[in-house]
Amino acid sequence: MTKDRLFLDIHLIQTLPPSNVNRDDTGSPKTAQYGGVTRARVSSQAWKRAVRKYFKDEYDLENQGVRSRDIVNYIAEKIVDLDSNKSHEDALKLAEETLNKAKISTKEQKVKALFFISNKQATDLAQAALDGIKDKKILQEILKDNPSIDISLFGRMVADAPTLNEDASCQFAHAISTHAIEREFDYFTAVDDLAKEDNVGAGMLGTIEYNSSTVYRYANIALHEFKNQLDDVEACAYASRLFVEAFIKSIPTGKINSFANQTLPKAILLTLRKDRPLNLVTAFENPIKSKEGYEKKSVERLFDENTKYEKLLGNAAYKSCIVAYDMDIDDIDTRKDSIKDLVYDIEEKIKANLS
Repeated sequence: MTKDRLFLDIHLIQTLPPSNVNRDDTGSPKTAQYGGVTRARVSSQAWKRAVRKYFKDEYDLENQGVRSRDIVNYIAEKIVDLDSNKSHEDALKLAEETLNKAKISTKEQKVKALFFISNKQATDLAQAALDGIKDKKILQEILKDNPSIDISLFGRMVADAPTLNEDASCQFAHAISTHAIEREFDYFTAVDDLAKEDNVGAGMLGTIEYNSSTVYRYANIALHEFKNQLDDVEACAYASRLFVEAFIKSIPTGKINSFANQTLPKAILLTLRKDRPLNLVTAFENPIKSKEGYEKKSVERLFDENTKYEKLLGNAAYKSCIVAYDMDIDDIDTRKDSIKDLVYDIEEKIKANLS
C-alpha cells in the first residue's frame, strides 16, 4: 500500500419519480443491461454537467472553468477588459493568433474541439497576448498553471497539444437503477386557446417516454492527486467539500419542467480509503424485487455490501453517512443529520488525513 494515497468514495441512493432526465438520440431515457435486466441509467456526462452548473450557480468561485469552442471570443473579451483601447475585432485576431502559437487549432475564430480553460488561465493568456508573448512553451505553461476545480476533477484532453492534457482526479460512474424498469409513455395533447368553439381537435399531440427508478450513484476522488493539482491541502479539502455538496444536490435538467423530478438522496455514504476506491454497485447486481418500494431495500443493500467488502479489504480510514430512515447502521464513525454537517465534517477529515 502506498503511504500517501487517499481516496474519497461517495455513494448515494436516490429515487427519481416519473422522469426523463437523460435521453438518447431517439428521445428515450437511457438504459443499461445489468444483472440480466434492463436498468434506468443516467450518464456520467449528464450528471457532471449538472455538478459544474451547480458550481457556477451556487458558489462564488474566482477560478471557474469554461468549456467551449468559442474560446477565441472568451479570451478576446478578457483582452478588451485588460486594454480598453483594443477594439473587439483586433482582440479577436490577437486571441486567435496567441492560441495558435500555443498549438490550439482554430477555424473561423473558433477552436476545432471543445476546450476546457479556467478563468485564471484565460486572463493570463490574454495578458500574454497583450505582452506580445509568442513562445509556445511559455503560452502552454500558462494553460497548464492555475487549473480550476472542475478541470482538476474532470480532466482535459487536447488532441492537438497532448502536453496540455490534464488527468482527472475524479472518477464518475453512470447512475443505474437498483431494480428492473419498464418503459412507459405519456400521450399528451395541447389545446389551442384561440381555436373556434366548434373545433374539437387538439392543437398539438405527442408522446414522451419516461420511467421511474431508485438509482445508485457513485463517484470518487483521488485526493492525493487532487492535492497535487491544487498544490495545497486546505484548497483540496475545501474543493472536495464543494464537490460532495454539488454531487448530492445537483440533478440533470432533462424534461425537468415536464416532470418536476426535484428529489434528493435518502442515503449518503462517504468513505476515506488508503488502499483503493471502491464502487458498491455489486450490491445491486441481483435486481431488487419489491411491491412495497425499492428505496429502503436499496439502502439496506448498500450498507450490507460495504460491510462485506470491509471484511475483504479491511476497514476504511473514515466512514460517515446520512440515512433518512430509522434504521441501525453498523460500523460507521459518524452519522449526521444534515448535508451541511456531513460535508463540513468530511472536509476536516480530509485535511487531517492528507496533512
